Amino acid sequence: QVQLVESGGGLVQAGVSLRLSCAASGRTFSSYNMGWFRQAPGKEREFVAAISRSGSRTYHADSVKGRFTISRDNTKNTVYLQMNSLKPDDTAVYHCAADRSLNLHTGAYDYSYWGQGTQVTVSS
Repeated sequence: QVQLVESGGGLVQAGVSLRLSCAASGRTFSSYNMGWFRQAPGKEREFVAAISRSGSRTYHADSVKGRFTISRDNTKNTVYLQMNSLKPDDTAVYHCAADRSLNLHTGAYDYSYWGQGTQVTVSS
């Protein structure tokens, strides 16, 4: 089992950057693929990015490709989401999630463990 705590959100203006962090408890962090999802008010939870156990494979949603980058540091039990050129449409609660299966997944239902989320608000 793993517990996840996100941080790094805030209120920013369009065009700036933010880096979200997700700290995981436990000694088995490197056995999980990790993902970032976001949920805006009145919308369904949306896949943002995923990274494999070793960090060698990543996958980003088309809506964030070229602007957001997922990474991880297994020595620190932390996964990151670097967000550049933020837009108002990026406003959402951002959640990290952990998945023990072999493949990288984009569906929220594939992830077993979730953090409570961090709010990102981008003003125009």
